[in-house]
Amino acid sequence: MNGWTRDEMMTIAAARLLQDGMVCFVGIGLPSAACNLARLTHAPGLVLIYESGTIGTRPAVLPLSIGDGELADTAVCVVPLPEIFSDYLQAGRIDVGFLGAAQIDRFGNLNSTVIGDYAKPRTRLPGAGGAPEIAAHARQVFIVMKATPRSFVRELDFRTSGGHFPGRAVSGATGNGPTVVVTDVGMLRPQGPGNELTLVATYPGIPVQEAVAAVGWPLAVAAKIDTIAPPTAAELEALRALEARTEAAHREPVRLPT
Repeated sequence: MNGWTRDEMMTIAAARLLQDGMVCFVGIGLPSAACNLARLTHAPGLVLIYESGTIGTRPAVLPLSIGDGELADTAVCVVPLPEIFSDYLQAGRIDVGFLGAAQIDRFGNLNSTVIGDYAKPRTRLPGAGGAPEIAAHARQVFIVMKATPRSFVRELDFRTSGGHFPGRAVSGATGNGPTVVVTDVGMLRPQGPGNELTLVATYPGIPVQEAVAAVGWPLAVAAKIDTIAPPTAAELEALRALEARTEAAHREPVRLPT
């Protein structure tokens, strides 16, 4: 793998999509890692907004949740949660909503609610949070997820957040919906009249057949498949340093007041 892992390649590929000066509504987990890596490398002016109300936050380590004190401590300002949605997201001020989920279908609809029947689920997930609003109103939506047939599914167990569903144009959604899905085997983009997710690029050493097999529906493949450039030494150094700082910070014992 030439000194890098697929997880690192996925995070770096996602980070490269972000341009300096963008306003980005960030989800926890892989989206947060990609956005903060971009801020630490090629996009120092990236404005990160988290659902807890932190604006322009510049965390030194990746947050455990949207309520992590690191976000408020390093933010330019903190506003009430309703204002994040009304004055920023619904007002059209968010360039990119960066999301993950447990399941995704071929049109970019997401499930973060349950696995199995809603009334008697096998697994109850964290839930919607602000994801449905982000999916509806961010100018663009970037999705980052590891690709497996269990997560890239023919039919969602529950549709939490809308992608390119029938009727989106008249649903009140003001954003353009998902524009890219970054996985650990390659990159998908919506194409054609129905905006079906289509494989458009893979990573070095990963054949198209492997990327297709990682998806639980018959994946459409573009006529021309690009190969995404491998991580640079600077990108790897920044990502690994961020992950090391995060691990060290979260490993420290919590000291309760006496």
